[in-house]
Amino acid sequence: MGGLAAALTLHARGFGVTVLEQATQVRALGVGINLLPHAVREFYTLGLGAALEQIAVAPHSIGFYDTGGELLFREPRGIEGGYGYPQFSVHRGRLQLLLLHAVRDRLGAGAVRTASAVVGFTEAAGRVRVRVQGTEAAMVTDVLVGADGLHSAVRAQLHPHDTVQWSGVRMWRGATRMRPFLDGRTMAIIKGNNGVELVTYPIGPQLVNWVVQVREAPAGPLSGDARWNAPGDPADVLRHTARWRPGWLDVAQLVAGAESIFEYPMVDRDPLPTWGRGRVTLLGDAAHPMYPIGSNGGSQAIVDAAALADHLSVDLAHGLRRYEDERRPATADIVAANRAMHRAGATDPIQLAAVTGRYRHQTLADHCRGA
Repeated sequence: MGGLAAALTLHARGFGVTVLEQATQVRALGVGINLLPHAVREFYTLGLGAALEQIAVAPHSIGFYDTGGELLFREPRGIEGGYGYPQFSVHRGRLQLLLLHAVRDRLGAGAVRTASAVVGFTEAAGRVRVRVQGTEAAMVTDVLVGADGLHSAVRAQLHPHDTVQWSGVRMWRGATRMRPFLDGRTMAIIKGNNGVELVTYPIGPQLVNWVVQVREAPAGPLSGDARWNAPGDPADVLRHTARWRPGWLDVAQLVAGAESIFEYPMVDRDPLPTWGRGRVTLLGDAAHPMYPIGSNGGSQAIVDAAALADHLSVDLAHGLRRYEDERRPATADIVAANRAMHRAGATDPIQLAAVTGRYRHQTLADHCRGA
């Protein structure tokens, strides 16, 4: 998603861009994602706001509830929260296809090369030679932007001793075809005992996204069997929520009705002192993976793309470092804020409310380029 957004923003500034995608085919896979107002603004700037509206839901608030359905506190979102643009909840796969079609329409059918995993690079004389798996000839370019996610090959070459940090929380994610709960425009977090929680929100007129989070171990480096994107068993999820009766939501139906369940560890990485070097930089999860608390990871990738285009269009020679100087401290603050919110909210939802308020302006205003 970050790479496609960067292609669009750079193309709008007159750059020629090629996207190297490791998948053999881009399909509408995955579950839900939230785009916060600062990211939504960039979609409107790119002329994609109306198309995004057609595939998304605009939540007006997020409510925190106990397992019996009693409201603990509520926070307004998007326009209702005082921002200039809405927040949108959308199926990740549909969002990626929206961006993909825009890239191919504007940059040409060959702008996205599938089955082209980047495995390394070298630099010489102001140029970057990019090695692609399965090909002998390197691709030569002026700038390489590693937008290749949490397990970025570009980041691994730039920072070989960097490690993934596990929060100690296991996540199960799914999307279920059912009537949205409450008024159809509310995000909800149900807080259970021992740090178990359910995050859920509609991503379509008959589609509800959900995440169940369970603490399994102390925080620390991720090691062993991470079970990353592994098929999940509904029974493993439901044993943590079997006694929950919120009233306005059938949790068992929500979990058991999902077509597919995906299992992940909730992870991030420690912020880096530098992202790139020379004509190479990072973007999105490759640069600053963060806990999903606050729903800001994908949004920050979109903001990265806009900042990258802004700085490169002014000065190609120094634009990458200026882009990093703007975005690296901002995203490092959000990584730290998300960790703080996770620690505070794991067991005490009232304490989470206080911490959420403390970091709200930092994560949603101070570092979102004016949205």
